[in-house]
Amino acid sequence: MPKNTKVTQREHSNEPVTESVADLLSLEHPMDYKSSQMSMGLSPGSTAPGRSLLPEQDAEDGRPAWNNKLEYILAQVGFSVGLGNVWRFPYLCQKNGGGAYLVPYFILLLLIGIPLFFLELAVGQRIRRGSIGVWNYVYPQLGGIGVSSLMVCGFVGLYYNVIIGWSIFYFFQSFQYPLPWAECPIRKNGTQAIVEPECEKSSATTYFWYRQTLNITSTIDETGGLNWKMTLSLLVAWILVCLAVMKGIQSSGKVMYFSSLFPYVVLFCFLVRGLMLKGSVDGIAHMFTPKLEKMLEPQVWREAATQVFFALGLGFGGVIAFSSYNKRDNNCHFDAALVSVINFVTSILATLVVFAVLGFKANVMNEKCVVENAEKILGYLNTGVLSRELIPSHINFSHLTAQDYSEMYGVIKTVKEDSFGQLGLDPCILEDELNKGTGLAFIAFTEAMTHFPASPFWSVMFFFMLINLGLGSMIGTMTGITTPILDAFKIRKEILCVVCCIIAFLLGLLFVQRSGNYFVTMFDDYSAGLPLTVVVILENISVAWIYGTKRFMQDLEDMLGFRPYTFYYYMWRYVSPTILVVLIAATVIEMSVSPAGYNAWVEEEGSERFHSYPPWALAMAYALIVVAMLPLPIVFIARHFNLVSDGSNKLSVSYRKGMMKDISNLEEQDEQRFILGKNPSEAPSPMPAHRAYLGPGGTQEMTNTNYGTSTKTGYQNIGSPESEL
Repeated sequence: MPKNTKVTQREHSNEPVTESVADLLSLEHPMDYKSSQMSMGLSPGSTAPGRSLLPEQDAEDGRPAWNNKLEYILAQVGFSVGLGNVWRFPYLCQKNGGGAYLVPYFILLLLIGIPLFFLELAVGQRIRRGSIGVWNYVYPQLGGIGVSSLMVCGFVGLYYNVIIGWSIFYFFQSFQYPLPWAECPIRKNGTQAIVEPECEKSSATTYFWYRQTLNITSTIDETGGLNWKMTLSLLVAWILVCLAVMKGIQSSGKVMYFSSLFPYVVLFCFLVRGLMLKGSVDGIAHMFTPKLEKMLEPQVWREAATQVFFALGLGFGGVIAFSSYNKRDNNCHFDAALVSVINFVTSILATLVVFAVLGFKANVMNEKCVVENAEKILGYLNTGVLSRELIPSHINFSHLTAQDYSEMYGVIKTVKEDSFGQLGLDPCILEDELNKGTGLAFIAFTEAMTHFPASPFWSVMFFFMLINLGLGSMIGTMTGITTPILDAFKIRKEILCVVCCIIAFLLGLLFVQRSGNYFVTMFDDYSAGLPLTVVVILENISVAWIYGTKRFMQDLEDMLGFRPYTFYYYMWRYVSPTILVVLIAATVIEMSVSPAGYNAWVEEEGSERFHSYPPWALAMAYALIVVAMLPLPIVFIARHFNLVSDGSNKLSVSYRKGMMKDISNLEEQDEQRFILGKNPSEAPSPMPAHRAYLGPGGTQEMTNTNYGTSTKTGYQNIGSPESEL
C-alpha cells in the first residue's frame, strides 16, 4: 500500500476509527472503471480496447448470466412444476379429504415452502455458487450439505429420466387408431380366438402397461434381462436432456421457453375439453367436496408438508444453481413468491383437469356397469328367477338411467334378501367409481383417454406434455449436479454434461430391465425423502443459527434495497426448523412402522400383490439413505479436525478480486481527498450511511457481537468481506 495514502496515515493518527474494515468493504460502491473519466484517459461512455461489455462483476468472475428475467423465471417454474404437480397432488387431494386438503397445504406452503424457497434463492444469488460452494462459504464444516444435495440429485435423476422414457414410449405408441391399450389383444388357440387371459383378468390399459410396456417379472429377484423397448426410450430421454443442458443456461434457457409454457397450453386444452364431457362436473364436485374431519389427522399434515417440500424442489440444488446466475441486486423475494404461487395454481389447475377427465371416465364405467347388470336382470326375468312384478312400471330397459337401475337394484335386494348374493348384481354407484382414485398416470388417465373422441390426438398431447414437464425438472436436476462441479474444477461444461449423461444412462440400465419398475419404486421411496429433509433443515440451521438470522436479514437488505418482512425472521429462526424436525420424526416413524416392500405384478391373477423386500434389496434401500447422508458427517469431521482444506482457495477467487478492487478504490479516493487538502471528516463519505438492521420489532437497533471476530477457519472470518454473505 502506498505510504502517503490516508489509509496509511490513519494507522499513525490518534483519531478514533468509526468504521470497521468489514463495513468499508461490504458497503463501498466500487468505482465503475469503464465509465470513469479518470480511467486510462478515456472519455465517458467509451471502453478500453478488448474490454468486455458485460457487467463488470460478470466479466470479472466469468460466470454466465441469464439473458433476461423471463428465462430465469421459466427455468425455476420448469424445475419446480413437474409430474408431482400433475399427478401426485390430485391423488393426495382426493385421498386426504378433497377440498379440505388445500387448507393444510396452503398453510404449510406459507410456513415452510415460501420462506425456505426464498432462503435458497437468496444464498445462491448472493454467493453466486452452486450448492457445494454456497454451503462451504456459509459454514465450511457443514459443506457436506452441498455434496449430499448433489448425490440426491444424482439418485433422483437416474430414475426420473426413466419416467420420461416411459412417456416417450407412450408418445410414439399414440400415433395409431385405435390406441393400442384400448382393447385386450386376441390370442389364437388353434381355430379358436380367445382374449388374452392376463388382460381379461385386469384391463386393457393395465395389461398394456405391465406386459406390453414393462414386460414385468413377478418379483424383484427375477431380473429378466433388459427390456430393449425401454432401453431405447431411456437412451432417447438422456439424449434430449444432454442437448438441453450441454451449453449451460444458454441452451437450457431457450429450451425452457417451450418446455415450461407448453404444459400450460395442454392443461388448458384438456380442461376445456374435459368440461365439455359428460360427468366432468361430477368429478370436480367430488374432488372439492371437503371432508373436514380429515384435517384433524396428523397423516394429512405430514403428506401436505412433504408435497410442499418436494413441489418447490427444495434441497436438490437446482434452485440455488439457477439463482447463482442472477445479478446480486435481483429481487429474489418477488421471485420466490411468484414461483410458489405459480406452482400452487398449477397444482389446482392440474387437479381440475385430472378429475374432470376421471369424472367422465367414472360416468362411462358406471353406465357400462348399468348395462351389464341390466342384461343380467333381463336374463333372470326371462328364466323366471325374478318376477316382473319386482320391476317398477316406469322403468324402460332400452333407456335405462343410473337412477332407474339404482331404484330397481334396491327393490330386488329388499325382496330377494336371502338369495340376493347369488344373483351377482353390482350396485353401480357413481361415488364408488370416483373413489377408486387416480392411480398411475399410465393406467387411469390413459384408460380415460380411450373414451375421448379423437383419442390419439389427446393421447399425443398428454404424453408430449409429460415429456416437457419431466424435461424441465431434469434440466434443474442436472444443473444442480453440474454447477457445483464447474465451480470447483476447470472443466468444459459440454464435456462434463456428455460424460454425466453417459454415466447416468449406463447406471439407469438398472431401471429398464424387466424388474426395473420395482427399483424405480425403491429409489422413489428411499433415495430422496429423508436425506432431502435432513439437507434442508441443515440449510435452515446454518443460515438462521450459525451464520445468524439478523446478519442474513441485513445482507438481504443490502442486496435487495429493502428489508424483508419480519415474518421471515421468525419463520427461518423458529417455525421452519420446528416443522422440519417434526417432519423428519414422522418420516422415521412411518418407515419403522410400515413394512418395507413393493407391489409385485402377478401374471396369473392379473393383479398386484404386496411383497416384502428380500434382505439384499432391503440393504440396498437403506444404503441409498446412508450414502446420500454420509457426506454430512464426513465433511464435518474432516474440517473440524483440519484434515482437509475448507475450500476457500477454490471458491473465493472472485471475492478476493472484489476485495482487492474495493481496497484499490478506497486508496484512490483517499489520495484524491489528500491532494485536495481535505480532512477525512470534511471529505464526503464514499459510502452510503450504514443501515443498521432493526430487529423483528423494527424499533430497537440490534448489533451483532460477532462482527470483527474470527472463527476457527480463515474462510469464515467474520472480519473479512467474505463473511458479509
